[in-house]
Amino acid sequence: MRDVAFVFFLAAVLCVSVGMAWGIQMAISQDHLMSGAHAHLNLVGWTTMALFGLYYRMTPQAAGTWLARLHAGTAILGVIVMVPGIAVAITSGEPGLAAAGALLTALSMAIFLFTVLRHGLGSRPA
Repeated sequence: MRDVAFVFFLAAVLCVSVGMAWGIQMAISQDHLMSGAHAHLNLVGWTTMALFGLYYRMTPQAAGTWLARLHAGTAILGVIVMVPGIAVAITSGEPGLAAAGALLTALSMAIFLFTVLRHGLGSRPA
């Protein structure tokens, strides 16, 4: 299995690829109703996941932990739930799925905060 940094970067590239295609579709159709969901996909999916991947590549002592794998699963699931949830909230006014995804995303950030506080930034000298 690939390391957690690779998993985060793969998720980031998939999110930005979908986000770009979605943005092009909105531009062509001139229907920007879903711009909020699109923005969250790009910001949380692309930018945040890529930053997580950079952190874990720079801080290998954090990358090899079970908490890093939990972080990846929680963060990716958060985006998978939140972005469609925002679309549902926009179209139907039902915010439940978006709220669940936002809570998962917030939990993933809390895990990351704990990880950074515990492991710092960068490799520890040998």
